[in-house]
Amino acid sequence: MKSVVITGVSTGIGWGATKVLTKKGFHVFGSVRKQEDADRLKKEFGDLFTPLFFDVTDEPAIRRAAMEVRTALNGETLFGLVNNAGIAVSGPLLEINPDEFRKQMEVNVTGPLLVTQAFGPLLGADKSLKGAPGRIVMISSVGGKQAAPFVGPYSASKYALEGFSESLRRELLLFGIDVIIIGPGAVKTQIWAKAEEVDITPYSNSPYYPILKKFRDYFLASGKTGLAPEVLGRLILKVLTTRNPKVRYAILSGRLMNWTIPQLLPKRFLDRTIGKAVGLLPS
Repeated sequence: MKSVVITGVSTGIGWGATKVLTKKGFHVFGSVRKQEDADRLKKEFGDLFTPLFFDVTDEPAIRRAAMEVRTALNGETLFGLVNNAGIAVSGPLLEINPDEFRKQMEVNVTGPLLVTQAFGPLLGADKSLKGAPGRIVMISSVGGKQAAPFVGPYSASKYALEGFSESLRRELLLFGIDVIIIGPGAVKTQIWAKAEEVDITPYSNSPYYPILKKFRDYFLASGKTGLAPEVLGRLILKVLTTRNPKVRYAILSGRLMNWTIPQLLPKRFLDRTIGKAVGLLPS
């Protein structure tokens, strides 16, 4: 049986990937932080799901989980690792709390490093294991290539993840372990509900405050029309199993307007267009 480790499976993309992969007969080891989430997912996915209890910033807990998976694999390699867990911190960069920025980078960048270091041997870096080398899937974002205002901490973390992934892919040529990036647009996940709860009153005296209110409304609206998590799950399945995967996949609604054209337009033109749209420049 093919086994895959996925971080952050309680909701959203991680849950969608677990649903798709278990239906295809994969065994999913999924990271959770709460017992109630583990119980719910175990009931939903049955024997093909095993919860792993760790936060992606907790190195000792990650190492214990890797040992648990090693024992379960009984000398075989791990088929795949999906680095999905993450958070989104927002706010104007001139005024953001530096501790929040540090937390953003710790979860979204250092977290995948710790997880990859712990599970990398099981993917084939440990030559004593039997089986073909596995693959690593990094869940980045459109924000890892196109940075919107007021989500600078999040975009910075995803840009960093893109560079991390490219270096890692080349380093792991030694072991035959591939690294593939998926950069989705808006997905219907709990990250949007959390965004709605974000308190922007600390910026009430900021010149950005009225613009932040408008931008948050736009941000939340786009989340409600985002892709279903299962759509990402099917792409993750494809990336893990297709013979010759691309190094990066962009998947989003309105691809032409939200991805293709912005990639071609001059940056200064995009600056002005976005600035006028959100109120940073006179319309």
